[in-house]
Amino acid sequence: MADIQTTAIGAQTLTGAAGSQAVLGKDDFLKLLITQLRYQDPLEPMKGTEFAAQLAQFSSVEQLANINTNLTQTLATNQLMTQSIGNSLAATMIGKGVKASANEFQFTGTGTVQLGYTLPVSAAGVSISVYDSLGTLVRTITNVPTDKGDSTVVWDGTNDNGQALAEGKYTFKVDAQDASKAALTATPFLYGTISAVRFTAAGTMFVVDGVEIPISQILELLNGKGNG
Repeated sequence: MADIQTTAIGAQTLTGAAGSQAVLGKDDFLKLLITQLRYQDPLEPMKGTEFAAQLAQFSSVEQLANINTNLTQTLATNQLMTQSIGNSLAATMIGKGVKASANEFQFTGTGTVQLGYTLPVSAAGVSISVYDSLGTLVRTITNVPTDKGDSTVVWDGTNDNGQALAEGKYTFKVDAQDASKAALTATPFLYGTISAVRFTAAGTMFVVDGVEIPISQILELLNGKGNG
């Protein structure tokens, strides 16, 4: 009867632990060990070697749990330290010119804007489409460079009718085709100057000429202002 009772209680304890969590912790291990001692058959008590082995297992589980806790704390501390250093370095970038992988820019209503793009191979034809903040096409620029690599085009801030456009945010898209009229992937980029650094939930953002750009999209740091 004692064996049957011990087996039933052990199974029940294991089932309860498994139902609550996938991996037994040191507290669960200790509870199982105490339960095993409480319900052991007094006529056939647990052998000393077996008990010592189980205590050794408990000690190992506790040490591993402590190591895991220490590693977690160390990683969290290192992450905070790295983020703090990164934020401090980012603040020193204010006033620097950059080349950024982006297609959105702030137009001041005067002057010109330099629009850049990178081609994987030379193209047979390339055109640039400029859109306002509502997504309306306002200007199409043709007869632009088709060479492999980086190229830039100056937009004078006017629409297709030559009328000056208002201040605001604009985007541009680059369409490129090879000799067989198949589309080529053209990667847009912009030159600008970092005016501020913002630390957001999405990460560190550089404000480049009025537009937020993630630090991961900064391709190059330039000497002086960002004029390419």
